[in-house]
Amino acid sequence: MNDLTNQHFEILAPRQWTTPVIVNSPHSGCLLPPAFLALSQLSTSQLRSSEDSHIDELFMGCLDVGVPLVRALVSRSYLDLNREPYELDARMFEATLPDQMNTTSSRVASGLGTIPKTVGDGLNIYSGPISLQEALNRIETIHRPYHRMLAALLEQAHGATGTVILVDCHSMPSSAVSKGPQKSNPIDIVLGDRFGRSCDGIIMSEVSSLLEAAGLNVALNKPYAGGFITETHGHPRQGRHAFQIEINRGIYMNEVTRQKSPGFAPLKSVLDQLIKHLATVATTLADENHIQQAAE
Repeated sequence: MNDLTNQHFEILAPRQWTTPVIVNSPHSGCLLPPAFLALSQLSTSQLRSSEDSHIDELFMGCLDVGVPLVRALVSRSYLDLNREPYELDARMFEATLPDQMNTTSSRVASGLGTIPKTVGDGLNIYSGPISLQEALNRIETIHRPYHRMLAALLEQAHGATGTVILVDCHSMPSSAVSKGPQKSNPIDIVLGDRFGRSCDGIIMSEVSSLLEAAGLNVALNKPYAGGFITETHGHPRQGRHAFQIEINRGIYMNEVTRQKSPGFAPLKSVLDQLIKHLATVATTLADENHIQQAAE
């Protein structure tokens, strides 16, 4: 396969795609279009506060084991790719939204729809209503092409082997997992499989065991069970597995400056091992699928 790049997202291709695994980073982009900056009342630093900074770099080792990396280039504050196409807050727009829009989800209520209303600790991106056409343009030119591309890539892998594993990669603020009873032992990583609906339990067990053996504190589905991407692409009974991995930003970067910390390199080494192991797991599943098909 070849690299694919446009101004909003890209596929980084390994020298040879050798295993049915795809790594996806939909929130690590940092591009802020000038027209968007003109609409926003926030600073560049504030607009970037919701990004999954460096997550794509942490998983870049996938290319060395024959696994492609899909990543967004545009900032999450401009458009959230881990949402339904039309998950929109009616209060944000000058025009009335069509009935088919999803205006009542919990993500919309929290200001984090397809076109986000807020970033960080509830900072409003815009000073007033924006054009509905502006939102639709972002969805049609970025969201839909991105998901068509990702679906085609997954179909290519599944069509060749009968199996595919999608690793959807994210980061979380340390404050999200360091409150309450867990405060003395904060969570390093949250794995989300939609409570068993998006990925086979054997795969999740392998992932969790490897991360815990590396000394990381791992939780499953709480507080993050997976979003639109894992929900859409995870169908384990069909050999289509998808899980979300959320990494505590405090273990690999300074959350204020977004600069990498000394913890970045050792964490990357663990994630390199994880993807390498997943490649082996996926190949085994694909071989078992071929044997089963031959027996039938």
